Amino acid sequence: MRKIYSTNLNLPSIDAGLLVLRVGVAAFMLTHGVPKLLNLFGSEEIAFADPLGLGATTSLLLSTFAEFICSILILFGLGTRLAAIVLIFNMAVAFFIFHAQDPFKGKELAGVFLLIYIVILITGAGKYALDYYWLKRTKHS
Repeated sequence: MRKIYSTNLNLPSIDAGLLVLRVGVAAFMLTHGVPKLLNLFGSEEIAFADPLGLGATTSLLLSTFAEFICSILILFGLGTRLAAIVLIFNMAVAFFIFHAQDPFKGKELAGVFLLIYIVILITGAGKYALDYYWLKRTKHS
């Protein structure tokens, strides 16, 4: 019971929490990225929102890169902070531009993803990530 109310930092617990956060958010975001990937390589004409005026195909390509490729990077903890920056931009566009006129309920999910990616940017991937092992190996070389 003391551990629940403790304010002491427990690094193994933080690393485990970051692992759960990374894997969980990546899995949820991949449910958005995989359909975009299939749409991008499908035979049908691309019909996708263009909130930045870059064209539907370019917007779909950038969104697919963020939601599919960067989610996989975050899942494995590889280039985590860079991937988080891309996803922060993607979710900021979704929240502040694409869903700008929607009621809060319509943009709530984009806002939650945005906050999670900001936390990942600040904290990094944690010990249970490829970033940790790669940086540890290059530091000793």
